[in-house]
Formats: sequence, structure tokens, C-alpha cells
Amino acid sequence: MRSETEMKQGSMKDQIWVIGGYGQVGQMVCTQLAQVFPGKVWAAGTRLERAEKFSRQTGGAVKPMRLDIMKAVDPAVLRNVKLVIMCVDQNDTRFVESCAKAGTDYIDISAKGDFLKQVERLHSTMQSSGSTAILSVGLSPGITNLLVREASMHMDKTEEANITVMLGLGEKHGKAALEWTVDQMNTSYDVMQQGQLTRVQSLSDGKWIDFGGELGRRPAYRFAFSDQLAAAQTLHIPTVSTRLCLDSRWITRTLSIARRAGLLKLLRFGWIRNAVVKAFMLVPGGEPMFAVKVDAAGWKNGERMSVEQLVVGEKEAAVTAEVAAAVAKRIYRHSQAPGVYHVEQCFSLQEIQEELSEPLKVMIKIT
Repeated sequence: MRSETEMKQGSMKDQIWVIGGYGQVGQMVCTQLAQVFPGKVWAAGTRLERAEKFSRQTGGAVKPMRLDIMKAVDPAVLRNVKLVIMCVDQNDTRFVESCAKAGTDYIDISAKGDFLKQVERLHSTMQSSGSTAILSVGLSPGITNLLVREASMHMDKTEEANITVMLGLGEKHGKAALEWTVDQMNTSYDVMQQGQLTRVQSLSDGKWIDFGGELGRRPAYRFAFSDQLAAAQTLHIPTVSTRLCLDSRWITRTLSIARRAGLLKLLRFGWIRNAVVKAFMLVPGGEPMFAVKVDAAGWKNGERMSVEQLVVGEKEAAVTAEVAAAVAKRIYRHSQAPGVYHVEQCFSLQEIQEELSEPLKVMIKIT
């Protein structure tokens, strides 16, 4: 745990706190940032023993700290913290407000659309304190938002963007990530459709998506990723949707059939929901891969135009951590405009690529 001396020493606002820094994604974020900002990175969370164990694994390069963001956090505690990276889900914005009052910059990898809307409402508060919050940081949301931005830059007017995310069952995700995914299977949410907010249902409205090559054509279904509403609003696109498929075609179809049959309503029962989460943790086979496809359509010089972009890679969690670390390095070194922004409002895909250890390979087709 932080000693009293460490808590009080110095007046430099130079620390980086990674909340949930001992979790799957958080560890990777901490490790990458500690290499660039030695002595500045803290892995924070409620489970001090896990933070201490992780700190020892890094040879002390990452420091441990107990912090419970579910309780009120005095902004004075953040007086030496330049940047917070949030790797756990929250239900309210109390901690974000503490960051704002302390003038601490904030990055969030959450895909919870309802929560991100709450943070967006703190824009003027962040502006007043001179701090910056960057949302939609990761793969989806994150890279997906940036790909839609890149596609829209090829056009005079973008009318529609369809995002498809394929996740490999061979990757062992953290429990929190799996719980979020399962919780979204039986939910309805808002999307922008022809300029109007429209309520849709997860795992509905299937489309065949051509990923090309060995991946081929796959059925994909609507899913409640927050990128679709954020990109529609920030990039002023009338229709944006995000769909999900798994690398197992039969499991993807089974989930869709279960929704149509009403079976996913049973997820409201805790023991059934927990059993499904455990089943996904134990499912055999699959690949530790991901693929993202963006199909955008619009107008250029008075003629119809379409842009297809495809990214295929390994280990979605690692990419999320890389993107979070990339944004952190940018915001730590170079002040951004104060306020609350989604990643595509502050950075281009190229700027993020420059910070990645291995830039993503983006295949693009313009017709």
C-alpha cells in the first residue's frame, strides 16, 4: 500500500493511476506505461493483495495501491495525479467528478453506453477545471470509431456506417468482460437510424458480412456496443450500427435462435446468467483472434461511394490495452482541449497507430 511519505511527497502532478490495474487489461496497460514513465504508474483497486503481487511481478516498476472508487473519493487525494485510466465498470460518475475537480485527466475503456452518456454530461465541468476525459478507448469502442472516422474522410457526406466485430472464442477474456457480454445479450438499446434514435434488440436483425479470405461470409447480429451511437453523434452520420459474431458460426446462430425463442430472457435469473458466463469461460476450441469490418457508404463529388475497411488480429484484450496506453501517452505528453470527448474527436487512426508496438494492418477498398 502507498506509504504516508509517498502520499505526501512532492507537488508534481505526474502520477498515472490505472484503476483495475491488476486485471487482465489493466496489467498490460500498467506494464506498457511503466516502461515509458518509470516510477509514475500505480495499479489501484480494492484488492490490495493482487496489486502487491502484480507489483512484485514487475520488479516494483508498477506500484500498488488500495482504492475503492465505489465510495466517495476526496479530490484532494488526486492532487498529484495527472492521469487516471479506468479499466473497471462504474454505475455512476462520482469518481469522474472527483477527477474533474482535481484537474486530473481521465481515460475510460468502458463499452457501457448508458454510463458514457453520464460522463458526456460532465463536459462543462471538465472544461472549467481544465481537465480532459477521453472515452471509447479500446477495440470496440475505440478502433471501430477511428475506422469510421477514416472512412468518412474519404467522402463529402457519409450516410451510413455498419460496424461488425468478430471475437474469437479461443481468447480467454476476464470475468468482467464476459459478464458484460452476457448481460448485453438480452437487452434493448438506442441506435441512430436515418437521423432518429431508434430502439433495437441485441442479437436481432442479422446481416451477412463478408470478411474475405479464410474468414469468409458470416452472419452477424446487432449488439449493444457504445461505438455506434458515439460515432453517429460525433461524426454526424445518420445511420450507424454495430453487429457481433463469434468465430464459431454455430454458436453465433444458436445465440440468435435462443433470442428469437425467448430463451435469453432467462438470463434475468442470476444463477442462469452466472452459468452462461462460466460456460463461455470453459468453452473449448476457437481462436484467440478478432476481426473488425467497417462498411461505409455516402457521396463524393455527387456520386455514390462506398468504403470497406478490415482489421484482423490476435488477442482483443491486448489491443484494447495497447490503444488505452497509446491514448495515455498522447494525453500525458500533450495537453488536449479540456472537456469530455470520444477518441475519434481527438485523434486519428494514424496518430494511435504511431504509438502501438505493432501497428494494426488495415485493408481498405474504395468503390
